Amino acid sequence: MQTRPTAATAAGRSGKKDRSSKNKSMKVLIAGMGLIGGSFALSLRDHELAEEILGVENSEEHAAEALGLGLADRMVTFEEGLAEADLVVLATPADTIPLMAVKALNRVNERQVVMDMGSIKGELCEVISMHAHRGRFVAAHPMWGTEYSGPKAAQRGAFTGRSVVLCDTVHSDKDALAVVERIFRTLGCPAVYMDPEEHDLHAAYISHISHVTSFALALTVLEKEREERHIFDLAGGGFESTVRLAKSSAATWVPILLQNKYNVLDVLREHIHQLQIMRRMLERDDAEGLCNAIERANTIQRIIH
Repeated sequence: MQTRPTAATAAGRSGKKDRSSKNKSMKVLIAGMGLIGGSFALSLRDHELAEEILGVENSEEHAAEALGLGLADRMVTFEEGLAEADLVVLATPADTIPLMAVKALNRVNERQVVMDMGSIKGELCEVISMHAHRGRFVAAHPMWGTEYSGPKAAQRGAFTGRSVVLCDTVHSDKDALAVVERIFRTLGCPAVYMDPEEHDLHAAYISHISHVTSFALALTVLEKEREERHIFDLAGGGFESTVRLAKSSAATWVPILLQNKYNVLDVLREHIHQLQIMRRMLERDDAEGLCNAIERANTIQRIIH
């Protein structure tokens, strides 16, 4: 795990006091105006961190929604935006970010900053590792999301109180890193510093396996529901909260799961192993074993309050 810079170190990087007005004159390009990109746009506006937000969207419907919702001031092509922006934000599906990062770095100058907000970092950081402009890139992953997608899913105050993971920062220029750190600090996001591989492993445990489990449970219940029509009539809050993530977009999650498949498979094997243990205890009417397993599971509250 990377060493987290102190506040004094961060201030020293920029050479100036930490003031949000430092970023107020920025022109920001956001590629991908969905849940994450759109919410980031709202956060930038609410904290007066950008004078103009340029949006990039492949979908004409989403482009119109982004403008209508005030997420972007103008919609542009990626190339047009790169020529204008001080800060370039990549918030597209995980499998598209590495190539977009290379395209952005091919054109940026020594004043521009490029960052991503994707949930997979290993492949991305490897792809750009030898690029001549690697220092202008900051790999970021704000630890927030919902099961919804598209511009209409964007939320105000989404990142406040949520950690942001910054990866491979030793390869980012000090001034570029300072810009990104300052933005997230202004948004109320404490920074955690990790190596890309460490990040991807932790993401598999705390996020990706949760989605796989939710998808699988939803499929299990949908299969059973064909036989028992009233099963959803009996569904309570526990079921709803457990399968909430099953409403997440396939366009978002298929790339994530495939890009991080080795970590996800490793976690999935352990998850299946734990399910098999509980199955055997049920088969043996092992009340003591089940009690011990549940009480051990209860200790998760020390981590998640």
